[in-house]
Amino acid sequence: MPERETESTRVYLRFKEIFGGRRRGAGRRKRGGDDGPSSIPFGSGRDPKGIGDVMNTLTDRLGWDSTLSQAELINRWAEVAGESTAAHSEPVGIEGGVLTVKCDSTAWATQLRLMRVEIMNRIATSFPDAGIDSIRFQGPNVPSFKRGPRSVQGRGVRDTYG
Repeated sequence: MPERETESTRVYLRFKEIFGGRRRGAGRRKRGGDDGPSSIPFGSGRDPKGIGDVMNTLTDRLGWDSTLSQAELINRWAEVAGESTAAHSEPVGIEGGVLTVKCDSTAWATQLRLMRVEIMNRIATSFPDAGIDSIRFQGPNVPSFKRGPRSVQGRGVRDTYG
């Protein structure tokens, strides 16, 4: 007993007859040459990738590796400098390859200046993409009269005796 053709089967056979069974765009070749293994379903290179791999590829293509590495360095300062040192110092920014670290006192700034080589080695091994060339240690902020409401243009306040 022959099977009855459904309407969708008849439409498909009619289109196949009109268009000669060719798929749309089948006559065009890609510029790269043959299709290669990536166009074959279930072929190599078609497996889904993990989100970590996708993000690594994205950050590499966009050139964000350096910025992300610098942010990670600032977030993990306690591991780089040590817990006790990190309690008295805080990285405040990176500009032009110079890491600026603010310290609680001038004594801590001096101590960290003596540890500069050791800290730079840790940064170079743990965060090579950060692009840190040097470290600048600052003591606590002292009020400055060079800017602000009490500043004077020119040489500033001087002795007025003749």
